[in-house]
Amino acid sequence: MANEYATRDELKGQLGIETADTSRDALLDKALTAASRGIDRATGRRFWLDAAPTARTYRLHARVVCQEDGDVLLVDDIGDTAGLMVESASAGGGTFTPVTGYETTPDNALADGFAITGLLRPNGIWGTAFTRIRVTARFGWPSVPDDIAEAALIQATRLYKRKDSPEGIIGSAEWGVRNLSRRDPDVWNLIEPFVVPGFG
Repeated sequence: MANEYATRDELKGQLGIETADTSRDALLDKALTAASRGIDRATGRRFWLDAAPTARTYRLHARVVCQEDGDVLLVDDIGDTAGLMVESASAGGGTFTPVTGYETTPDNALADGFAITGLLRPNGIWGTAFTRIRVTARFGWPSVPDDIAEAALIQATRLYKRKDSPEGIIGSAEWGVRNLSRRDPDVWNLIEPFVVPGFG
């Protein structure tokens, strides 16, 4: 298991399974992985952090927001500034050169437990439409938000129990037989604030 948003033991607690009972571990792990990757797809981002800085290259087209205090380059979520490096290259395959004098946005994002989503050039611009920007950073989130962890547990529980309702129909002595809803409203309420704007 790697990069799941909840642990197997947490899921066992949710389902009332003893921690020492390992007979269903493979099914539980599968449900946790599917729930976590489903949240990634639904939100358009991931909430685990790269182990080491990696480089990503951006073209400025449709990625720059002009603000009163300068241009903001929208980047993939950055969860740690250790090893953060920004470089630019002009059109025609020029050599990348270091960029200084930028700020991360939103202000205090990492301190508040959120990811950095933009790089601001105070009172400046990032270049032309043909400029390429290379950002080396640890991409992802500083830690898994509580709402995302809870959504993963709810969805993993639902996926684990799905084996008992292969046709999408569940039975209950209290409610009778009913169809499963396409989207769990509690999961959606928990993850909706994290959906990348324009993605969901």
